[in-house]
Amino acid sequence: MAVSLDSPVLIVGAGPVGLITALVLAQQGIASRVIEAEPGLTIDLRAGTFHPPTLEMLDGIGVADEMRAAGIAVRYWQSRDLQEGLVAEWDLDLLRHDTPYPYRLHLEQHRLTPIVLQHVQRTGLVDVVFGHRFEAQQSFDDHVVVTAQGPDGLVEWTTQWLIAADGGRSQVRKSAHIEFAGYTWPERYSVLSTTFDFATLGYRENAYMSDPVQWSALFKMPDAGPPGLWRMTLPVDSETPEAVALAGPYAQQAIRRITGADASTSYPLVHQSIYSVHQRVAVRFRQGRVLLAGDAAHVNNPLGGFGLNSGIHDAISLGHALSRVLQGMESDEALERYNRQRQQANVAYVQELSVRNKKNLEEKDPQLRAQRMQELRAVCADPDKARQYLLNSSMINSIRRAQTVA
Repeated sequence: MAVSLDSPVLIVGAGPVGLITALVLAQQGIASRVIEAEPGLTIDLRAGTFHPPTLEMLDGIGVADEMRAAGIAVRYWQSRDLQEGLVAEWDLDLLRHDTPYPYRLHLEQHRLTPIVLQHVQRTGLVDVVFGHRFEAQQSFDDHVVVTAQGPDGLVEWTTQWLIAADGGRSQVRKSAHIEFAGYTWPERYSVLSTTFDFATLGYRENAYMSDPVQWSALFKMPDAGPPGLWRMTLPVDSETPEAVALAGPYAQQAIRRITGADASTSYPLVHQSIYSVHQRVAVRFRQGRVLLAGDAAHVNNPLGGFGLNSGIHDAISLGHALSRVLQGMESDEALERYNRQRQQANVAYVQELSVRNKKNLEEKDPQLRAQRMQELRAVCADPDKARQYLLNSSMINSIRRAQTVA
């Protein structure tokens, strides 16, 4: 007996990954429903760097122009050391023959989602339902039944394909019994925002500061408009109580360590938060009719800005693959190829580089630290070597390698 479908695709999570997946599907004529537990779009201050290949993909779905209008184009970024100062300044214009976007774009994630949502709503093919929390799913050979908790009680939908875009704690992934292999770092990460302008101290809009005691990463974000905000990410050891890490004095001391100011100096703080950090990848991105994308499929430390970018790469790849399956252009082998390409890209590239970046920033051995700084200076001074370095750090090589996976 034929099953009555509510939509061909049901996506759990109305963050950038879920909404972009829905937009790609809609642009190929495929209808979907997106459900989100929160009553509206959420604010996440942990992600906001978009690499060149991501901008290319976002341009392909028609949202990059609005992002560029709201964001900050970052041509240069820096490798620094707390004691040594500037170690290397990287010029992304070296990639001008590799990409039409030889820069990073800084834009808060919560400023991207309203842009994508507007594009999604204009298609007329996507039903976005807020205030509905995924509860359970039951998979069959040709459909999936999804149960969600809404304001008026339980709701049941039937779909051909269920996509998990519901974050690192994905209930959809758990319901499909997919292992989330990896580990959690013992330290937590703190994020704070200040209106103090680090450019007055010679900082570019993106800088990574190595230090054996407490490394940091700095990003200038557009905020609601000029002059913008500077965001800092730094580790908090496991012995420091959360209340202490979130108290003003802790943040003030962290900023003073970078500026070199005395203890009487105080900086305006706009935001502080603290969170746990994981390095995990799902052992598979597909289980029957359940598909994973974004943080539901992989999480990593933020050093290098790979997490959100990789999630967007998932969304666009999955959207196109699933469209071809639903249109009868390919068998569901297209989804197995998505699984292989994106799973391998995250295991062999995103996890490896993000872990390496963290270890380099926190290295405590003086000889290894000196050796690392010497290597960075030598690579940066050689345009050919610098370009190869940037092809990795910008994720261009990640995309190229993933596409070679059959």
